[in-house]
Amino acid sequence: MRAIQITAFGGPEVLELADLPDPVAGNGLELIEVDAAGVNYADTHATDDSYLSKQTLPMVPGGEVVGRDASGRRVLAAVTGGYAEKALAYPAMTYPVPDGVDDVAALAMLVQGATAWHLLRTSTHLVAGESVVVHAAAGGVGTLAVQLAKAWGAGRVIATASTDEKRALALELGADVAVSGEAEGLRDRLREANGGSSVDVVLEMTGGAVFDASLAALAPFGRLVTFGMAGRTPPSPISAGELMGRSRAVIGFWLAHCFARPAMMTGPLAELFTMVETGALRVVDGGRYRLADARVAHQDLLARRTVGKIVLDVRGD
Repeated sequence: MRAIQITAFGGPEVLELADLPDPVAGNGLELIEVDAAGVNYADTHATDDSYLSKQTLPMVPGGEVVGRDASGRRVLAAVTGGYAEKALAYPAMTYPVPDGVDDVAALAMLVQGATAWHLLRTSTHLVAGESVVVHAAAGGVGTLAVQLAKAWGAGRVIATASTDEKRALALELGADVAVSGEAEGLRDRLREANGGSSVDVVLEMTGGAVFDASLAALAPFGRLVTFGMAGRTPPSPISAGELMGRSRAVIGFWLAHCFARPAMMTGPLAELFTMVETGALRVVDGGRYRLADARVAHQDLLARRTVGKIVLDVRGD
């Protein structure tokens, strides 16, 4: 089968198209014939071995696919080795896709949609009327989080993005205001965007100075949930006294822990699929790349040239 293989850690240049043996089902795993694979920012961390879980070489990257299982059902699946024509999945991590949900929308739901759902529902326990800051609001998680926050009663959704075009997209999706996500002056921009008041909820995945400024912008009883470190730079250390002194909370989130509790995936996915089918949730199609162009997809993602959900069209080559 054709697959993208990594034999040395590094940037996009290490992604190589290769001919590999087909994976063999067994030990509770089933074979998925892959039609399309999702590309997530976490894949770029796996490529340079900076992800939360350590990687081993050689490896085929990619954690989500849409395809057909052994019975011919169209399914969305969490896998290892998703950048390939065939991949293995546990049945508990395989989800039927409704007819009204296309491949791009389905792939947007597994990692990015479920992440946005849990950031707002599980981690921050969003209360109607609260203000929500969505960083990288034109990205895969951000485009969905903006819409979900509005649908679930956020008083004001404040989007950050790096360009005028991306900020315009966030406003089109329902954000009340959109500002630059640059770290310098960010705390003041967030407060100004919230009518001069500190903010209640921040969804943060950049790290470094953006994290620090976001924490400084939190109101008493505000919650910052961190779910990534796209900038590859950790934030400043936080003391318990700093949190107590402002009654602020910092919460970490990693979707991997939800897969260990099946109901934490099946329930949110069912709700998200219904919202897509009814038009209540829009998936931004950020582009489809050939499997052979996985390197280009990573380059574009790292350079912030993409919006919404990007996928590898495995069968389209």
